[in-house]
Amino acid sequence: MRSSGILLGVASLPGEYGIGKLGKEAKKFIDFLVKAKQHYWQILPLSPTGYGDSPYQSCSIHAGNPYFIDLETLEEEGLLLPEDYKNVEFGDHMQYINYGMIYNTIFDVLKIAYSRFKPDINYHVFLDKNGGWVYNYALFMALKAENGGKPWNQWENDLRFAKPEALESAKIRLKDTIGFYIFLQYQFFKQWFEIKKYANDNGIEIIGDMPIYCAYDSVEVWLTPELFELDEEKNPKNVAGCPPDDYALDGQLWGNPLYNWADMEQNGYKWWIDRIAFATEIYDVLRIDHFRGFAGYFSIPATDKTAVNGVWREGPGMKLFNSTNYWLGKKRIIAEDLGFVTDDVVKLLADTGYPGMKVLQFAFDPTAKSDYLPCNYTTSSCIVYTSTHDSDTLYGWAEDREGEELDFCLDYCGVSDKKDIPEALLRLAWSSIAEVAIAQPQDILGLGNEARINVPSSVGTNWRWRILSEQLDEKAAEKLATLSQVYNRIVAAEEEELVEE
Repeated sequence: MRSSGILLGVASLPGEYGIGKLGKEAKKFIDFLVKAKQHYWQILPLSPTGYGDSPYQSCSIHAGNPYFIDLETLEEEGLLLPEDYKNVEFGDHMQYINYGMIYNTIFDVLKIAYSRFKPDINYHVFLDKNGGWVYNYALFMALKAENGGKPWNQWENDLRFAKPEALESAKIRLKDTIGFYIFLQYQFFKQWFEIKKYANDNGIEIIGDMPIYCAYDSVEVWLTPELFELDEEKNPKNVAGCPPDDYALDGQLWGNPLYNWADMEQNGYKWWIDRIAFATEIYDVLRIDHFRGFAGYFSIPATDKTAVNGVWREGPGMKLFNSTNYWLGKKRIIAEDLGFVTDDVVKLLADTGYPGMKVLQFAFDPTAKSDYLPCNYTTSSCIVYTSTHDSDTLYGWAEDREGEELDFCLDYCGVSDKKDIPEALLRLAWSSIAEVAIAQPQDILGLGNEARINVPSSVGTNWRWRILSEQLDEKAAEKLATLSQVYNRIVAAEEEELVEE
């Protein structure tokens, strides 16, 4: 089934309160997708942001970001009054998130809501269903708050090593703070499932995003160190990253602790089965980031300052996915198979049957042999992207092209000026044989790199851009609808989903 969609993180939704929320603006964006005849809304991870404001460096693989909780919805439920939040400073620019300002103000507002909250049957149902993770997450966050936000490896030893007596004492001492963090997760997921239902009821499916690795400063590493490559002091032995290449001469040093795959295999990959089960319940389709890490992963000594001395090691491969398929059935999963793609990655993708990704910005090698070039697609079982959250916008990318790559791109697209390349690439994506075409709204609107989401291996200005309400106008919707009509990507209500169950 041919279809298409838009990639936009919840944080980048418009609105008044400094960052995107799970309220009326999310529903308005879904309404825009309906007008634009799209079928998918792809988002970025919903998890709380970590180092560098990145949602890929989160303190939890399950928790939702409290920043996304809609304050107007809390007011409708009687938990907030207008004066509790209407005049609070959550940001200093409508189009760029100020994470520092949000951090310093949002929790005071949410604590007011918590003070008025009275648990009901729905709250207890949430606890019954999510108790396996939410209590541990709330304890972790309460201890972080008590320790001035310091990472767990800087707590006093009994807590650092999660000694049972210390944890029981903390549960008593921090009971109210733990309750607050549980309340935040209850509200987050209540609002998220309301948005997901609104999307599904209007024919829109959600593509979620799962980072492959956990952050070191996470509840998972703190409480289940045996699942990671840590020494006796719970320090990482090896960490994740990417090898050196023409774009990063020292490679990329992500710093995430690597998994103890041998231990995970001994337990039948239960941790992954539970993780994928959770993710595929809150999303309709799941994109797994850095999928190649399941075939082979780059291991860097934790004490190194660059990735130069890293080595490739064998991943779990189909053993993991055979286990998840056995217990969960085959889930609708997209494999982010970008980067250094070797034969073992190609084989794993074929064995799983998951569709991979094609990014047009990687396509224009003048030899015309790139796998990302639409004329070279050998299967429709893939998702083509005009750009991603880690790349330039189409306009930013086209502006920087030169030499043989530019000449080849112009010839392939049948245009004579680089300013016409973005429109041509949108048509290439939508006209390709790929089952799904995805664009960022920046590419539809013709925005430059001032609207870029993330520059990998950098910090300070990432994850900040937001779209404005007025940019999601009738002209943009009509443009997308026409593209989807011309290239047979409009999904009729009775048609089945793209990715087979």
